Amino acid sequence: MPGDPLYGGLIVGVDGSEASLAALRWSAAKARLLGAPLVAVHAWLPAGPHRAPYAPSSGLPTAEQEHMRALRTLDATVARLAEVDPDAQVLALLDQGPAATVLLRRARHALLLALGRRAREDVMLPALGAVARECVRHAVCPVVTVPDPPEDAKPRDLPWLARAALL
Repeated sequence: MPGDPLYGGLIVGVDGSEASLAALRWSAAKARLLGAPLVAVHAWLPAGPHRAPYAPSSGLPTAEQEHMRALRTLDATVARLAEVDPDAQVLALLDQGPAATVLLRRARHALLLALGRRAREDVMLPALGAVARECVRHAVCPVVTVPDPPEDAKPRDLPWLARAALL
């Protein structure tokens, strides 16, 4: 598998959030330092099979429309990375399936898996979301969670990224 970017690369779960962009930015810097490939992975599921049989389907997006929305989310996240880090080389990968399942499968031979996490504003909520918890429990590689940037962070301001937690 050498030569495959999923083998020995940095896998980043992206969902269009500021936190996932922060994880992608952090990972781009680390990939450059390590000389490792960087792969942005976005998982998507068509909602149709998961709807109740009695739920109205008129006005709901088709599987193709959902697929295109997922592709736009992935492309937009990678484009936002290019705005702040034009030298970053990233492979964008869209995969169908539950997010945790897709990320764990794609990170099977990775150097690490990076995920964004929202800043903890409510101490009554878990520190990690469901996908991150599942990845931390079952990943065979290290999992890094990167917090979303403070609201006053400048686009090229990276010091807050040092707070990424290796789990």
